[in-house]
Amino acid sequence: MQALNDIPGSPRLADLAALVRLPAALSVPGDVLAGAVASTGRVRPRTVATMASSVALYWAGMALNDYADATVDAVERPERPLPSGRVARRTALATAGGLTAAGLGLAALAGGRAALAVAIPLTGLVWAYDLRLKSTPAGPAAMAGARALNVLAGADPGRRTAALPAALLVGAHTYTVTALSRHEVTGAPRSVPAATLAGTAATALAAGALPYSGALALPRPLRRTGRGRPEGRAARLGAAAGALAYLTTYGGAQARAAHRPSARHVREAVGAGILSLMPLQAALTAGGGAPALAGLLAAAHPTARRLARKVSPT
Repeated sequence: MQALNDIPGSPRLADLAALVRLPAALSVPGDVLAGAVASTGRVRPRTVATMASSVALYWAGMALNDYADATVDAVERPERPLPSGRVARRTALATAGGLTAAGLGLAALAGGRAALAVAIPLTGLVWAYDLRLKSTPAGPAAMAGARALNVLAGADPGRRTAALPAALLVGAHTYTVTALSRHEVTGAPRSVPAATLAGTAATALAAGALPYSGALALPRPLRRTGRGRPEGRAARLGAAAGALAYLTTYGGAQARAAHRPSARHVREAVGAGILSLMPLQAALTAGGGAPALAGLLAAAHPTARRLARKVSPT
């Protein structure tokens, strides 16, 4: 095998796609969308720019992850782009740096200082996780904090508190995925996927119940349609459907891992957890009063799963 820092030539686009876990980025815009809907009930032009910023920062984190883990991956995950010799380690670092700069630049264009007030701490958590915190007890909390901030990045700067419930649920989900990911190579004690499954069930229940509890206020008063049915019914049904899809896909994978906690089953649960964030985001978006937008997220989930068969999200 060639030295990790001495690989000639430029990597192929397919190898760079594997480096940044290209399909997994489909799980990112929904964070921003859920935050935007929770705070204002609508999507503005800045929301699209914020989504692009978040995707760039996510890809940066994936490239930085492989840069930081190159030595460990040479033993545990030799199929990854760096240890397999398809991408140079210095290229991974340059990719992470370039994407970070792009993400922060897009955030500045989207919302100036108010947007950077969220994007900069988010970036700090991503880099701290990859370079320092990943193998420490603080690792899952750091990653959960990053995804929670990603939800708040989509919220209107003056109404970020309205997006806190959605941010906390996305953060709770991310905590379970990160905790599971520590056992992708060696397998896990049954107690680990069992505990994360309990957390997932609680998250699904909360996501489906938010419209009823009033924690996510609908962006406009409930009005009755010509048929006499309240507008909020679609929001409630959409939230329940998204929560159920989330629990079925991610919870099912965790249940299999709890039954047989081998490395393969744990890795499958982690992959399911990354992409099952999309139906959770759909539940939160519907519950915030935008069931049509939630439907778009839900429809994109099967596409993301198909792409993940070609490029691993983990």
